[in-house]
Amino acid sequence: MSDDGIKIVTQNRKARHDYTILDSFEAGLALQGTEVKSLRAGNANLKDCYARIENGEVFLYNFHVSAYEKAGRFNHDPLRVKKLLLHRKEIRKLTGKIQEKGLTLVALKVYFKGGKAKVELAVGRGKKLHDRRDDVAERDAKRAIARAMRKKG
Repeated sequence: MSDDGIKIVTQNRKARHDYTILDSFEAGLALQGTEVKSLRAGNANLKDCYARIENGEVFLYNFHVSAYEKAGRFNHDPLRVKKLLLHRKEIRKLTGKIQEKGLTLVALKVYFKGGKAKVELAVGRGKKLHDRRDDVAERDAKRAIARAMRKKG
């Protein structure tokens, strides 16, 4: 747990590799009891997770929250579609951004803040293969420069 009361449950590192992140929002998660217990245990996966706006509400798809071991028959469906809690003004802002060509809503991380489950949602544009290669080349160049500076100094 960090000093500002945020406990990160899971992150989607691949999202920053596959998408150019333009803007990000914090949204609450509407969860069932067993989902919260499973999240607190760290049993979640954001791989291939995305959000969609339907009828003025935002929903999270492909967010896998593993079944809680001690729940028995009262357990939840691991891939249940989860509703995100946002203000109407934020949803309208997201809707306007998403209608641009090639933009999508991607979940970056899930965390607990003040005891409440939150998700960091980002508006992103999918990267092409050459964009990813450019990013890797740039990162390698920065590492080489840093290595050379350490040897020199």
